[in-house]
Amino acid sequence: MPNQEPMIKVQDVRFRYDPEQPKYAVDGVSLDIRRGEFVAVLGANGCGKSTLAKHFNAILLPESGTVLVEGMDTKDEDKIYDIRQTVGMVFQSFNLFNNMTVLDNCTAGLRYVLHQDKETAKKTALENLEKVGMAPYIHAKPRQLSGGQKQRVAIARALAMQPEVLLFDEPTSALDPQMVGEVLAVMRQLAKEGLTMIVVTHEMAFARDVSSHVVYMADGVICE
Repeated sequence: MPNQEPMIKVQDVRFRYDPEQPKYAVDGVSLDIRRGEFVAVLGANGCGKSTLAKHFNAILLPESGTVLVEGMDTKDEDKIYDIRQTVGMVFQSFNLFNNMTVLDNCTAGLRYVLHQDKETAKKTALENLEKVGMAPYIHAKPRQLSGGQKQRVAIARALAMQPEVLLFDEPTSALDPQMVGEVLAVMRQLAKEGLTMIVVTHEMAFARDVSSHVVYMADGVICE
């Protein structure tokens, strides 16, 4: 069962991309996410779900209100590294380096952010690529992979950084049904292993299929 202490605590957060405009992309949202939960943030395009999610690892900072990650305030510049280490993100567009192999994509952060030596980084990357079924493709470049394969490499890269929370932004938006099944299987396995998971999606069926609870957003607020 999930621990009852919130891992991520969102308190009355408001955010606008343009401070001169009256409309808030996120308008007074409060939310607790506890360790071990699998939370889906669901809503139509433009409802504020991705904007909210980007507050969870300090890609965006609230105009007002507070976001705490393991007690760390995302507005505290001294805590940004620790917050982003805690909350790993798998981007909608994968954000893989096209000139690098699959293996190099997964070792880059380990080498240059965590400062692991080459052999340790390679071992860690291979373990995570094996976990998502992409170990046979270590020498491939992203352009040689399907969308589902790219997504799994992006997951392996995020896992290699040893996050406590994994945040997915629209993980199925560019995938056909078979590829969705591949990615869904990986996400289910990670949830079984106890990783705290957050998925931002506009697909109701997908949200219900993967999550332990669903947060529904519209017009910048949580409706249900």
